[in-house]
Amino acid sequence: MKPNQINRRQLLQTSAIAAGAAATLSSTSRSSMAASSNLKIKEGDVVLFQGDSITDARRDRRTEAQANHPGGLGNGYPFLVAGGVLQDHAKLGLKVYNRGISGHKVPDLQKRWQKDTLDLKPAVLSILVGVNDIWHKFAGRYDGTVEDYGTGFTALLEQTKEALPETTIVVCEPFALRCGAVKDEWFPEFDQRRAVAKEVAKAAGTLWVPFQTMFDEAIAAGTTPNYWAGDGVHPSLAGHALMAKTWREVVGI
Repeated sequence: MKPNQINRRQLLQTSAIAAGAAATLSSTSRSSMAASSNLKIKEGDVVLFQGDSITDARRDRRTEAQANHPGGLGNGYPFLVAGGVLQDHAKLGLKVYNRGISGHKVPDLQKRWQKDTLDLKPAVLSILVGVNDIWHKFAGRYDGTVEDYGTGFTALLEQTKEALPETTIVVCEPFALRCGAVKDEWFPEFDQRRAVAKEVAKAAGTLWVPFQTMFDEAIAAGTTPNYWAGDGVHPSLAGHALMAKTWREVVGI
């Protein structure tokens, strides 16, 4: 997967436009996504984003060890979330990291989970993974089934809860918009994988960020799929801004 190329200056200059587009969602839809958690963050807490290229968003590996570094956070929704969280909780000295890696699937996350997740001891852990598990399958580079996805994801969450029982885990809904690289052959299997992700999250008692639902509602409000993700997978600037907005509403920080 090649991440969407976004110029950082453009990202900053047009975030207000993206926020305006996000406002097209109805108040009912927004309230249905509002935070139901009583999450409390404290001084020095770590917030960690994990996933594939959607999360990676062209982050600079050379600065990934530096908390809150703009380059290390990439130019997507983790960067936008971090900016808002760090602004709103300036006195807490929070540490935000991005460990998303382009092309990764659940088995790839499992291989690096100790170093890239557990060792960082996050207070809040956000995970978005799933689109490569089907994209690479149809490209002939992977043969994992829906069941494999669910089993692997469950094991990943169980490992995390055992090692970090106090961590708030946020599972983000995988999404695919019907344009660009997303073909009819992806369905209904992709929807099955989304359903499995939700079941796994519910069973593990995690927070759930409904990204597919969010984009579906935004499109129904009068925009085209490629406005939010040109290839159907990698978000545009507006897409990342809407993701960041919804993530914060659900997580509550």
